Amino acid sequence: LSWVARPGLSPDTAAALLASGPDGEMLWLDITHRPGQAPWVRLMGRYLLPPCKQRWHTCAAFLLQEGLLVCGDRRGSLILFPCSSSSRSAAESTSIVNGGTDAIVEDSSNELEPSCLLHKGALPLESPLSVLFGLHGKTGVTSVTIHRGYIYSTGRDGVYRQLRLQDQQLEVLQKHRPCKGLQWIEELQFTSDGDLLVLGFHADNFVVWSSRTGENIHCIPCGGGHRSWSYCSSPLAEVFTFIKSGDVMLYHCEAEPCEQQLLLASLHGREITCVRRLGAVEVPGHPTFNVFVTGSEDTTACVLVLSENSRAAVPLARLSDHISSVRTLAFAMGPGDEGLSALLFSAGGRAQIECYRLLCTEDTVSESAVTCQVVHVASHRLDEHWERKKNRHKLVKMDPETRYMSLSVVPETSTKQLPTPWKFLAAACSDGSVRIFGLLEGAQKLVLVAESFHHQRCVLKVEAFLHTWAGGERRHLLCTAATDGSIAFWDITGPIMDAVDALHQAEGEMQPLALDTPLVTIMAHSCGVNSLHIRETPEGQYQVASGSDDGSIHVCLLEVALGRGEAAAGTCLQVLERVSRPCAHAAHVMGIRVLQPDLLLSASVDQCLTLWNQHPDELVPLSTTFFHVPDLAEMDCWEEVEAGRELRYYCVLCGRGLELL
Repeated sequence: LSWVARPGLSPDTAAALLASGPDGEMLWLDITHRPGQAPWVRLMGRYLLPPCKQRWHTCAAFLLQEGLLVCGDRRGSLILFPCSSSSRSAAESTSIVNGGTDAIVEDSSNELEPSCLLHKGALPLESPLSVLFGLHGKTGVTSVTIHRGYIYSTGRDGVYRQLRLQDQQLEVLQKHRPCKGLQWIEELQFTSDGDLLVLGFHADNFVVWSSRTGENIHCIPCGGGHRSWSYCSSPLAEVFTFIKSGDVMLYHCEAEPCEQQLLLASLHGREITCVRRLGAVEVPGHPTFNVFVTGSEDTTACVLVLSENSRAAVPLARLSDHISSVRTLAFAMGPGDEGLSALLFSAGGRAQIECYRLLCTEDTVSESAVTCQVVHVASHRLDEHWERKKNRHKLVKMDPETRYMSLSVVPETSTKQLPTPWKFLAAACSDGSVRIFGLLEGAQKLVLVAESFHHQRCVLKVEAFLHTWAGGERRHLLCTAATDGSIAFWDITGPIMDAVDALHQAEGEMQPLALDTPLVTIMAHSCGVNSLHIRETPEGQYQVASGSDDGSIHVCLLEVALGRGEAAAGTCLQVLERVSRPCAHAAHVMGIRVLQPDLLLSASVDQCLTLWNQHPDELVPLSTTFFHVPDLAEMDCWEEVEAGRELRYYCVLCGRGLELL
């Protein structure tokens, strides 16, 4: 049995009662309270829960505008049922109200039960419209909440999920882990000031966790979650009541003025390891908002807006699917008809990649003036791939400590001549490999399609770029850099075409192909390459700039040509110029950008941001700016044309903090 509030009706006078019975049958009863009289009971609908061992519901919520009922069951599934007005009219027309229309139970409940059972056959037994089987694991769904058109579900698997309705089907947008150790989540509460409270049990304590501050508001010892309890909060007091050893216990806490004042809210719990600017969102009556994504050692990625005027960073969404640190980010911009749309990839420790679809639009109601909708698309882990291999007992399992160091989206793999829904992603890995992944967004598949262990040591950076010849023929090229200071250039056009054919034939499953050997390898530095950037010149050549652990900067100019002789159809790379600046910085060079053919920008752990003028045989420093972020991890840059046609460059730096210059 469970009570469910009916939207639009006062909970003091009316509510719905859901009752699960034999063979997975669930009844919906409307109960109306009448002072001084017995309640008025009306059977509204009959529903058939999906088969499972423990076949009963645990929670439910109504979507009356859509005529739908969402409920969770003991098996951890979310189920969508129709509850349209036809059911109610059927109930009224067949007089299933205690034997007669609008009848009231005058005596005890003994008269109600046989009456409902006798007449319930007049109502159809509704089957589910949509089932997400075992969404919250085998421990069950604990609550279902409707907020601003989205569905939120909680479970005893330590996560809560956000869902939406798509053509009367339940679609999971994303999942959240509120905090470490809170495995038993019972309920969500949305406060009037925009905070989301997560109620649950951590060991033998009842916990109220704030998603805004990222900390526990209350921690009450009660003995654990196997008990009846209730929690209520108001601006004046907070009350928690529970049953323990047969006694009803009451915890009451009056609101006290907070003596602490928050000077600056943190974006992450640990240092920020990567940052990317997605783009800008125009909001009428406001300055332009820049949207960024950051990744951190605290295993989360954060979508945030940063405004020059307010000088404040406001988080829009937090992505918490990673089980280890987030080391690198990459994205591909989508069609921007409704706002700023992007396909975001995040990767890091435990060889894990997550993919999301982001849509940022204006929202004049919210504090940030921008809202971000997140849809989780796909994920991939190498050890899960290994678990599916045949004869895996004969193989050596991949290193669980493998980390993805860098990601790059392969541009424009779908053309008019060869259209394909697959997108491709290149990854630099700590186990010495360069891997190519294919993403089919519609089927939510992320597949490993090709790899190479050419470097034989940790690969730190990867950058994909596209070369188009005068005749329109395209070549997909890849640049990788490793810890020995080498930079390799690859032609991955053939493997990508072969992968597209194999994926179409095998319906999204394939054995990884082997990448060809690199076209050319340059020893650019004496040790690891921490920063890499490629820019095409107006003449169709490519400037490749890199920075190293030893503080040096290296720039080379490449030309792509057709190979001669037997390999006439192949690609040939020629190094036209090389310029190196040893000891350009006093510490690791973590960020570098080619702004113009003769202008470079570099950032280092020595907290210097330096502009360089490139000459044919040397790099000349133009200016140096000190920034305030210690332990610099990464830099991202972009350009904007200001009023008066003035070109201005912006850069964002991350490490133990975030800074925009």
